[in-house]
Amino acid sequence: MLTSTNPFTGEKISEHLALQGEQISAQIGIAAAAFPAWSSKSFTERGKVLHAVAAQLRKHKSRLAELMALEMGKPVKEGGPEVEKAASCCEYYAEHASRHLADEWIASDASESYVKYQPLGTLLGILPWNAPAWLAFRYLAPALMAGNTCVMKHDPNVPATAQALANLFQEAGAPAGVVVNLPLRTEHVEQAIRDPRIVAVSFTGSSAAGRKVATTAASELKPAVLELGGSDPCIVLADADLERAADVVVLSRIINAGQSCIAAKRILIEAKVYEEFTTLLKVRLAKLKMGNPLESTTDIGPIARQDLRDNLHRQVQQTIEQGAKCLLGGQLPDAPGYHYPPTLLADMQPGMCAFEEETFGPVMAVMKIENIDEALAVANNTNYGLGSSIWTASTSKAMRAVHELQAGQVAVNGIVKTDPRLPSGGIKQSGYGRELGPHGIREFVNAKQVWIK
Repeated sequence: MLTSTNPFTGEKISEHLALQGEQISAQIGIAAAAFPAWSSKSFTERGKVLHAVAAQLRKHKSRLAELMALEMGKPVKEGGPEVEKAASCCEYYAEHASRHLADEWIASDASESYVKYQPLGTLLGILPWNAPAWLAFRYLAPALMAGNTCVMKHDPNVPATAQALANLFQEAGAPAGVVVNLPLRTEHVEQAIRDPRIVAVSFTGSSAAGRKVATTAASELKPAVLELGGSDPCIVLADADLERAADVVVLSRIINAGQSCIAAKRILIEAKVYEEFTTLLKVRLAKLKMGNPLESTTDIGPIARQDLRDNLHRQVQQTIEQGAKCLLGGQLPDAPGYHYPPTLLADMQPGMCAFEEETFGPVMAVMKIENIDEALAVANNTNYGLGSSIWTASTSKAMRAVHELQAGQVAVNGIVKTDPRLPSGGIKQSGYGRELGPHGIREFVNAKQVWIK
């Protein structure tokens, strides 16, 4: 069974059947059987289905936001916009897939030569709990519009949300089997990856889990896209708009109680404005309201699981023991559930726990840097390479950061975010492959060369 636990109270909500053995095979078979008919449909026909699914997402937005709040603690004021973003992803690919996958003519020694982009078959998406709606549709929308059918193995933390998302396709009138929910315990994921009808894998999650998925997929010669952890640097130079930067940096760090791979996690502040900017951050963090994620006034909900909160607190305490100063938070609340307060750690240095490890929670660690040279060196001194950002009024310094930051994304004077129109992904221990944009939809297609004389 898969157990739903309310992280606000720590109490069990419900239990859901987890598939095993032949049940897993049978469910994958449903999606595989739907592939021939779905892949033969036109982009226009598939697009009508995706538009209908977007309408269902909006129709059930409040209920989906409530489910996410109950199962993983996301405040409803964040859950609603997440569902809207998922709907926009459906609409984007419904409208642009045909252009992204149009035949590409390339001159050669042939009379005609070009590349056709054709679907691969049935895909397996292994999804995390931290953005249950958005991350599901980040996988589903481009894959479906390319003509693939999709098996969705969502995180055991969010079984009710996963089933609700799968039900939307039936309610939208989608052909049976184009999206199949696969509720599994973690130990049974390998069976799904190795099923011969699964042709490729999309995985979002931790770097440790990503290694296991990549190893299994590679042993079956199946392509995979991996979006893994991050320890994103955010550089704030002295010439930046400090008030605006503080607003955005705090927002980036505390979205979903800080449980985001692309959150700003290592804040590198130029010495001239270190004290001033740290104070701006502290003032903003102190104003945030912890509480029930079902209440619209709540800014920060609970951490999704007790073990995750315990690990976060270990990271905070270890960083303090290593010499960082705790300016705010850092203490476990004496209350039910898995809350963790907004926490500000100052005077961080390389080698400290919060610098070396990914912190998945509302913990901001700030470090003083002397100039752009040191900032870039420190920013790149990490095993991760997902997102990065810089705040500066200098075009030359901004462009230098764009060129030198070792990450899949760089934001200048703005927040690192995912957008259906733009590719997203990482390098180093943050994974490989891209999702979203024209690059993402081409990950799970056959780029077939055609040569005609």
